[in-house]
Amino acid sequence: MSASIQLNSLEDRAAELVALARKAGADHCDCVVARSQSLSLSVREGKLENTDRSESDEFSLRVFCDGRTASVFANQAADMRELCDRAVAMAKVSPKDPHAMLAPKERLATELPDLDLFDANDPSVSAMTNQALQCEEAGLSVGGVTKSMGASAGWGMTGFVLATSNGFSGSYSLSRYSCSAAMIAGEGTSMERDYDYDTATHAEDMQSPEKIGKSAGERVVKRLNPRQVNSGAYPVIFDRRQSNGILMALAGAINGSSVARKTSFLIDNMNDQICRNTINIVCDPLIKRGLGSRPVDGEGVSTAAITFVDNGELKQWVLDCATAHELGLQTNARAVRSGSGTAPSTTNLYMQNGETSLDDMIASLGTGLYLNETIGHGVNMVNGDYSKGAGGFWIENGEIAFPVSEITIAGNLKQMFKSMTPANDLEFKNTTNAPSLLMEGMTIGGK
Repeated sequence: MSASIQLNSLEDRAAELVALARKAGADHCDCVVARSQSLSLSVREGKLENTDRSESDEFSLRVFCDGRTASVFANQAADMRELCDRAVAMAKVSPKDPHAMLAPKERLATELPDLDLFDANDPSVSAMTNQALQCEEAGLSVGGVTKSMGASAGWGMTGFVLATSNGFSGSYSLSRYSCSAAMIAGEGTSMERDYDYDTATHAEDMQSPEKIGKSAGERVVKRLNPRQVNSGAYPVIFDRRQSNGILMALAGAINGSSVARKTSFLIDNMNDQICRNTINIVCDPLIKRGLGSRPVDGEGVSTAAITFVDNGELKQWVLDCATAHELGLQTNARAVRSGSGTAPSTTNLYMQNGETSLDDMIASLGTGLYLNETIGHGVNMVNGDYSKGAGGFWIENGEIAFPVSEITIAGNLKQMFKSMTPANDLEFKNTTNAPSLLMEGMTIGGK
C-alpha cells in the first residue's frame, strides 16, 4: 500500500493559527502542526503477541507578549480562536524571559532541500507479522539459543509544518521502519540474553529480518559461561554500541543548555584540545535518508554540517536561539521543538573513522577488555566521572579469550576523550554513531 501526508492542509492550519494568535494580541508567535501514524507489533514463540496502531493530529502554539511567552498544545479538533486567546492571556501573566525569541528573519531558511526522508510504502499487519516471525525464527535456529524473548517490527510516518509570524513557513515528511529480536541462551542461573535491531527511513535500506535475528542469536551464544577477571587498570575497546554512548556523553557536555546551566565538565574547554588530533566529530543534518536528518531546524533556521571537534579541538557548542542568546552567541541551527519552546540537540552526529581495523586493534592490545555491554547510567556530567557495570570479552595475547561479566569499568570522560583511538568500522545505524574506540588505562573492578 502507498501512504502519504497532505502537507498543504497542515500548512493552511499553521498559517491560520499564526494569524489568529496575532489577532489575539501576540507580538510574535510560532506554531508546529504535526500529523502522524504508526504501527508496531511483537511476536513470541511463533505467535503474534500484541499490536499497536496509533494516529495523532495535533499542534503546539507559542506566543510572545512584551518579553513574556506561553504555549498551548491541542489536537486539531480544538477551537483555534479560543486557544489563541488563552495562550495570549497566559503569556501576559507569565514572568519575563529575556532569552526566549523567534529566530532572526535573516537566518530563516528560504528553501528546504530534499533529503529523501519519506518512503510511501505502508506495510500491512500481515507483512509486518511475517517479518517479525522470520526474525524470531532465524534467532532460534542458531545453535545454543534456548528461548526467544520476542521479535518486533515497526513502521511510522510523520508530517511536520512550522510557521512563524516573521515569515517562515516550511514542511517535510519522514518515515521510519524498524525490526528487532532478543534471544536467550543457557539455562537457569547461567542464562544470557542479547539482541540486535535495525532502523531506517526507507524499507529498502533495512537489513533482512533473518540477518537481524541470526545476529541476535549469535551474539547471545558467544556470551555463555562468562567469567570474572582480576581488578586493575587495563585498556578497553568499546564496541560500536558502547562507543555511541561515549559520543552521546560528549554531545551532552557540549550542549548549550548544559553550558548555560554550568552543568558541563567541558564548560571551560572551548577551543581546547579535548581529543587526539586525529579525531573529528561532525554533526550533519543533511545526510540523505539519515535517521537524524532534517532540512530545517526547529526554529526555521537553515541547517548545515558542523565539525564540533576539529582535529581534536572543541570548536562550537550545540545551540538554539535561546541558549545562544544566553551565552552571547549566535544559533548554529540545532534547535528542536521541546515542551513549551525549543532546545538545542544534535542531528546526525558521528565520529569519523580512524585508520585501524577492529581486528588489528584487538591484536595489538595484548591484554584488556572488549566491552559490549554496560549497565546503569553512571555518568556525572558536572565532573565527567564515568562508572558502570559491564560485560564483554577478555582479550589475551591479542585474541578474544572468553566472555566476561559482573565487572565494573571506571574512568573520567575528560581523560577518556584524550586517550581514545577510533577504529575504522563506523556504520550509520542510529542518530549518533561512532566507530569502536580504544581507551587506555581504564579501571576495571572484578574479583
